[in-house]
Amino acid sequence: MILTKQNLAKLGVAAVVIAGLGGCATYKEEFATINSRLDSLDQKVQSAAQSAESANQSAQQANQRLDALEGRVQQLEAAPARKPRG
Repeated sequence: MILTKQNLAKLGVAAVVIAGLGGCATYKEEFATINSRLDSLDQKVQSAAQSAESANQSAQQANQRLDALEGRVQQLEAAPARKPRG
């Protein structure tokens, strides 16, 4: 085969294509790594969401207890002042 400029160009294109096909495995590995990281982040987000929901429920219960006490506090504040003994 005579190496003309046209044949050299075809050979260069073929080399690029072959090198690109060899790189597919690398991309698959990179995508697998990225997917693994995304899965890990998803688990962390789910855990954080559960913790936030638990904290929200605890806060709501605390608010209910405070609301229940508020009526009693208002009664005590509205009661006439007691005279000290002595």
